[in-house]
Amino acid sequence: MVSDSDPTRHTSRTAQGAAELQLGEAVTGLLRSRLPDVAENTVQAVVTEVPGYAKALTGPLRANIQGAVQLALGGFLSLAGRPRVDADLGTPLAPALQGAYALGRGEARSGRSMEALLAAYRVGARVSWRELSGTAVEAGLPAQTVAKFAELVFAYIDELSAASVAGHTDELATTGQVRQRYLQRLAHGLLRGDAEDVLVTRAQRADWDPPQTLTVVLLPNAHVRELAALDPRTLRPEDDLPDLEGDDAAELAVLLVPDADGPQRSALLRSLRGRKAWVGPAQPWTTARTSYLRALRARGLRLSTGPDVPVDTDAHLPLLVVGADPAALADLRRQVLAPLATLRPATAERLAETLREWLLHLGRRDDVAAALHVHPQTVRYRMGQLRELFGDRLEDPRTVLALTIALAQDRSGA
Repeated sequence: MVSDSDPTRHTSRTAQGAAELQLGEAVTGLLRSRLPDVAENTVQAVVTEVPGYAKALTGPLRANIQGAVQLALGGFLSLAGRPRVDADLGTPLAPALQGAYALGRGEARSGRSMEALLAAYRVGARVSWRELSGTAVEAGLPAQTVAKFAELVFAYIDELSAASVAGHTDELATTGQVRQRYLQRLAHGLLRGDAEDVLVTRAQRADWDPPQTLTVVLLPNAHVRELAALDPRTLRPEDDLPDLEGDDAAELAVLLVPDADGPQRSALLRSLRGRKAWVGPAQPWTTARTSYLRALRARGLRLSTGPDVPVDTDAHLPLLVVGADPAALADLRRQVLAPLATLRPATAERLAETLREWLLHLGRRDDVAAALHVHPQTVRYRMGQLRELFGDRLEDPRTVLALTIALAQDRSGA
């Protein structure tokens, strides 16, 4: 949340203290005449002593900053030299504090840290006081007044720096919020399958460096925080996920993981061990919806590799293809398994299971028996029954293909 940091909103400590300071018009005028030199020396010291500003304050920018320093110190002198009857003590400081706040926001946009900004203020306070105090002593101010003057100068610099820090913090917070909104729009667009030019524009606005590929991972929300560190470009779209409704939308998280193909796919799968997850294929980043839909389909088919073991959709492609059109698959099963329809359900199921293993093991009786945990003679007896029911169709390649597809999902966990 952006802070409530209007620099003119609260009564200034400097303004309160200035009511007790008596500089006089002559001293104030002398101090004001020295402000251009004070500003120049202050900026030069910042350039020399603070590395972050060594190359930043050059040309017109340097002149602008010197003007800002002069304006800030001028506001302070206006406050210190004004009549005590003025009730609105903060007014002369308002432009300077607003300028300091704007400076903080600008420094954040420029990429300079708050530490560099505070270092600049520390240097500026030291140099400004050295210059102003020399002039105050030269003007013959009493020691007690000089001490009070010093206290107020440093209080004023503290207020300026606090206003700049607030501006710096607010800019970073605002920038972060805006970028997060752009990242969310990008992530949702990827899941929806928005046009490539739209996705590219959103990536640019979000300052997101596109990877070569994206891999979608579906997993329970509760498991996201437990994951090992992923690529910092990983996207996690939230709220109103496409193609998910009800409890699914509330319970599932979606991650779009960059460049998790090749050897990195194995690393991703290892990081998901011990968690229920469905991992789509790596796809060119603008076509990540393909990965999303495949992960959703794997979950919908209840594909499983074992308890709390991530499902790698690349390892289940035949079942995903077979399950792509459930209605067509059901029709195919009814059609090609029609010879079993007259049998008792238990018998039909047993023979269908035997036929599936016979097809998968290319008729090798011992392998079929091992898969079914029965004696080879049992396999021979059942296959005799199946040949009576199907006849020559078991030798027809098209029938064999149809039976293989129809029986592919049996015992798959789907």
